[in-house]
Amino acid sequence: MLPKAPAPKAILESALYVDDLDAAEEFYGGLLGLERIQRADNRHVFFRCGNSVLLLFNASETVKAAGNPRLPVPPHGAHGPGHVCLAQPREDMLEMRDRLRAAGVDIEAEFDWPHGPRSVYFRDPAGNSVEIAEPHLWSY
Repeated sequence: MLPKAPAPKAILESALYVDDLDAAEEFYGGLLGLERIQRADNRHVFFRCGNSVLLLFNASETVKAAGNPRLPVPPHGAHGPGHVCLAQPREDMLEMRDRLRAAGVDIEAEFDWPHGPRSVYFRDPAGNSVEIAEPHLWSY
């Protein structure tokens, strides 16, 4: 029998994999306005998003063994587009949608879910699916 343990209470960080860190940094930092925490050469760029962190990794770099024995992060990565959903109140989301359109970003879908919250979907420069939804999307 397994010992009991409490379930995690939040997602601390999420990762997407990109092939061009400069383009990703401009998109997430410059266009979406997320606060950059750090960048490590061509390996990664990290952004603060509320109480969470969005990690953007160059997949061809994260499959390599860690170079710092004090931080033995195992190799990891993914191939193909991923998905992340960011939260914004409706009015802020609609302003961001207009900003994205003005920057030439194609809005793939925009709709209200049956229980009321709105979502806007678009792609980042690496082809990842990015969604902005009202914070109560999962409150049903």
